[in-house]
Amino acid sequence: MSSFNNQAMYHIALTREQGAEYAILTGDPGRVESIALLLDSPEFVASKREYTTWAGSIDGQRVLVTSHGIGGPSTAICVEELALCGVKTMIRVGTCGGMSQAVCSGDLVIANAAIRQEGTSLEYLPVAFPAVSDFEVTSALVKSARDMGERVHVGVVHCKDSFYGQHKPEESPVSYQLQNRWQAWIRGGCLASEMESAALYTVAASKGLKAGCILHVVWNHEREACEHTNTPMHDTTHAAVAAVGALRLLIK
Repeated sequence: MSSFNNQAMYHIALTREQGAEYAILTGDPGRVESIALLLDSPEFVASKREYTTWAGSIDGQRVLVTSHGIGGPSTAICVEELALCGVKTMIRVGTCGGMSQAVCSGDLVIANAAIRQEGTSLEYLPVAFPAVSDFEVTSALVKSARDMGERVHVGVVHCKDSFYGQHKPEESPVSYQLQNRWQAWIRGGCLASEMESAALYTVAASKGLKAGCILHVVWNHEREACEHTNTPMHDTTHAAVAAVGALRLLIK
């Protein structure tokens, strides 16, 4: 194998020979090992910056588990370099805050599309191009999660660059814009808010990759504002198990 093929990617520190066709992505490097332990023969592969990778297998097929960090820029880098390592199908396992009153803490949201209220995706496709998931990956996620008996919502999520722009919009000089758009997204049926799906879907589209996203709902600001039950829940295990199940379906 040539030295070019053995050269590690600049950011994620993987070589092409360490690659795989399938990958599970997650934001927090601290979640990577626990997700990898759901696979057969899990092993640590590499770690650099916010990018930590383990690998394992599903029904004999090699699968990577890689962290992508927070936000669109780091996610785009991760997707691009994983693609160079041979990844063709990827599922993001993440967290989100509910927006629809029907979305409760502990529920699972499967994002079939994302609102592009961020900047990274504009470096790949014009804003008129929708950020949408792959149908087969999304269908596998829905089946896997529902077969587990989870409360599942499928639909549009909101993707932004500023975490505190959502949580404390009143402190921003453009609060009028943030708050008005937030209400528009809710009126349009948006389920939840997070920070990476728009970049994931647009980069995947531009590179000819298949991508999907399953999110664990930590809490719901809108439910809390209405004094509805809203106990925060942080355990993302069920989302990870559903993602592994979805890949098993896709591999078969």
